[in-house]
Amino acid sequence: MPSPLDTDDEAQLVRRARWGQQAAFAELYRRHARAIHALALRLTGNPSTAEDITQECFLKMLQFLGGFRDDTPLRPWLKRVAANAAIDRLRRDRRLVAIEEEEAHPGHGSDPLLHAESLGVLRRLGPVERTVVWLHAMEGWSHPELGRRFGRSESWSKSIVSRTLSRLRHELDQPEPHDDP
Repeated sequence: MPSPLDTDDEAQLVRRARWGQQAAFAELYRRHARAIHALALRLTGNPSTAEDITQECFLKMLQFLGGFRDDTPLRPWLKRVAANAAIDRLRRDRRLVAIEEEEAHPGHGSDPLLHAESLGVLRRLGPVERTVVWLHAMEGWSHPELGRRFGRSESWSKSIVSRTLSRLRHELDQPEPHDDP
């Protein structure tokens, strides 16, 4: 069975899907939907919204199949579409609010992103913080890209990431409360 990132096999599937073969589209969906849904869920924190974004991505893929180059992997494009859709939802829902300036208190210890997802820390972040931090740290978006996409400055993105990571470090460094009297 080919891997989801096998570009030769994927290129054939894209060509067949362009020609209207539903089985090819279904196979592309099967290979990539789970990863796209996982990204959308991480960014939005909402399973229903993540499902909507996943569906939007694949509908856009159908619209743009004719423009895909055969040697270009599909998953990075789908992930970009999902991230943009999550940002659009944030903006449309008017959740994008200015985050007050706070002093950054750099913590010590390990990188909080290494443990954040397993501890559920990302779910405690606001939608803007979660999206900016995840896209920067895990998906490789640059601060200029994030600033432009959110209609803000590069320094806005840097500030969000810095303050959020500082807060995560602080939270992860706190001892767990014990049930002992």
